[in-house]
Amino acid sequence: MVIGLATMLEKSDALFASDHASVVSMNLFVALLCACIVLGHLLEETRWMNESITALIIGSCTGIVILLISGGKSSRILVFSEDLFFIYLLPPIIFNAGFQVKKKQFFRNFMTIMLFGAVGTLISFVIISLGAKHFFEKMNIGDLTISDYLAIGAIFSATDSVCTLQVLNQDETPLLYSLVFGEGVVNDATSVVLFNAIQRFDLTHINSAIALEFAGNFFYLFILSTALGVAAGLLSAFVIKKLYIGRHSTDREVALMMLLAYLSYMLAELFHLSSILTVFFCGIVMSHYTWHNVTDKSKVTTKHTFAALSFLAEIFIFLYVGMDALDIEKWDVVRSSPGQSIGVSSILLGLILVGRAAFVFPLSFLSNLTKSSLDEKIDWKKQVTIWWAGLMRGAVSMALAYNQFTTSGHTKVLGNAIMITSTITVVLFSTVVRFNALLKPVCIIVKSNRV
Repeated sequence: MVIGLATMLEKSDALFASDHASVVSMNLFVALLCACIVLGHLLEETRWMNESITALIIGSCTGIVILLISGGKSSRILVFSEDLFFIYLLPPIIFNAGFQVKKKQFFRNFMTIMLFGAVGTLISFVIISLGAKHFFEKMNIGDLTISDYLAIGAIFSATDSVCTLQVLNQDETPLLYSLVFGEGVVNDATSVVLFNAIQRFDLTHINSAIALEFAGNFFYLFILSTALGVAAGLLSAFVIKKLYIGRHSTDREVALMMLLAYLSYMLAELFHLSSILTVFFCGIVMSHYTWHNVTDKSKVTTKHTFAALSFLAEIFIFLYVGMDALDIEKWDVVRSSPGQSIGVSSILLGLILVGRAAFVFPLSFLSNLTKSSLDEKIDWKKQVTIWWAGLMRGAVSMALAYNQFTTSGHTKVLGNAIMITSTITVVLFSTVVRFNALLKPVCIIVKSNRV
């Protein structure tokens, strides 16, 4: 009896200690988010960096401090989880992207956006996958399978347009903004659909039948995911219009919109569809139909609520990526072969450059053939900016890389460890370096458009 009571007390003490540690971690993380917003705002006015870059830097500095305090054991106060990213952080970002987009400009360039986002991503996927297989097999970095090489193609085909869109102005460069924005969202969705399709198929023995089934599965997911998002958006418009909930409560009206949008995302996850495409098109339909059926108070509330949730999710992701980049466990395995790690990162950056150039310029040429107006055509400067803007890799690439290469433990398998650390290197380098380098070409384009 006494032994049992002592055991219970020990367990309760451990539980309270765990809860206290979680509270401390969350307090610190919220404080860091506040610091990112304040410093990001102050630095953004100088046009040197935005909140995303600030979050990466603050996360890295915090990681260093935690490493010193913990004696080199850990650099994180929260543990990365694909579920945290895909279920809680990604939905508000993608939904707000669809909700805030200027639909007239988006649908005017819809075919070009789909060319870049879907066809272009497939081209980039093939080039990166084949290039990775060709080079990495010669480098002997580990036992990577054909599924791993295809996953690498999907991982590094996913662009991160968040930083770029914070430089571009929707009013000053509407065509450029629409193309980069639309392509970024469709690109992420295509990459995730490809990644999920790769995990479903046994690709050890590829033949024509498997290739056709793979392509059919891809288009099936793409079309059905879009249809689900449109249906969810139309359902919300019908319910709110018929019930006129805002007549009694603005809060209920806003809450219903948020819940129906999130429900569409989770339904897509439940049926193994592309939740990114679903919630994106749900946002577009809601902004076009549902938003006009709500009260004026709800219109203002929904616009700012969705934008604020998206903004916080973006900062959270970049802050964590900055901290996780210094996690010592990943680097211990590759410490014995730094040359391989640097070589893999360099090859991946080169493949991303080539893969993006392989579709931006040819597809821009094809798109221009269908345009009669000079204002709608993509000139050389804009093509270069679209190519350069899409070189950034971010949270989607990180989440997919963790999903693929941490199954068997990145602290034990050399190939997995190298791919994780290389992904972090590519994300940090492409986000920080290319973001600042992007300022000059964008300024040139803005000035040329004003002449």
